[in-house]
Amino acid sequence: MKRIISIILLALIACSFGWADDQKLAQTGMQFLSVATDGRGAAMGQALTAIEGYSMAFFYNPASAAKMTKTMDLTASQNNWIAGIKHNAFSVAFSPMNGRIGVFGITARNIDYGEVQGTVVAPNDNGYVETGTMNPTALSVSVGYARSLTDKFAVGGNVGYAVQQLGQSIVPYGDSLQTKSNIAGGMTFDFGTLYYTGWKSLAFGMSVRNFSGEIKYEDEGFQLPLTFSMGLAMDVLDILPEKPQNQSLKLSVDALHYRSHPEQLNIGLEYGYANLVFARVGYRTSEDIQALSFGVGLNIKGIVVDYAYTPTIDFVDVQRFTIGFTF
Repeated sequence: MKRIISIILLALIACSFGWADDQKLAQTGMQFLSVATDGRGAAMGQALTAIEGYSMAFFYNPASAAKMTKTMDLTASQNNWIAGIKHNAFSVAFSPMNGRIGVFGITARNIDYGEVQGTVVAPNDNGYVETGTMNPTALSVSVGYARSLTDKFAVGGNVGYAVQQLGQSIVPYGDSLQTKSNIAGGMTFDFGTLYYTGWKSLAFGMSVRNFSGEIKYEDEGFQLPLTFSMGLAMDVLDILPEKPQNQSLKLSVDALHYRSHPEQLNIGLEYGYANLVFARVGYRTSEDIQALSFGVGLNIKGIVVDYAYTPTIDFVDVQRFTIGFTF
């Protein structure tokens, strides 16, 4: 078992150094795959690589879902993104036999970019004529599996498909005009690990997200926003000689390497009382318009409601609403 764990960790680290030597900056597409899906994750600055235990974990580090303590977790989230873009996310995780055979998950994202005015080149004063409105959309769906190999080590992965539809375009073709449907998609793969160090509640996680082949609309290809992350998380109240009853203060720190973005440090803090009410704050470095985030959460008898607020420079502030059911 130690050999298996060592091989997985070394493979992930080797992959990260390989990507660092061959960056393809500004050449990724389908950036919706990098946007935080839920209220808790957004409020904590997306620093969830080493945070365990609910179905939305499949979006951040699939291995973290292996520590889910309930039989089923169902979550739906709405993200009012910049420029009127709507992100809707859904996740469900099922842990039969008290997790002895692992945790199975399904996740989905649906993106509505709103209406866009279409045009085509024309020999008039404006240089174009309008062709009507378009409704670009995007969708990703994946199935995942996570399992604890020991009481300290868990692994997990997702296999999915992402597709983006950018509407129809009318382009010159010889002496005539041709209508093209701009649709492209491809398979996606995520995998990760979660390791408990044995000291207090300190956990270490690693994940690779959005691994894919090259995708093309026309002649030029692009890849999905591949992301490698390493994170530490802990309830810092465990350090105190006497931990306050019914209280927790989880600190999570993620270091991320992107294919098309500067390296980033995400920091999240979550205070919880009696596993009933939560207050959260997050900070992301290397961000020009969305660095800070805030949020609250409520958990009443397995019904979870989360809200996140992200101040945004030059755009409307972003709000996310999430509701979940755990039983």
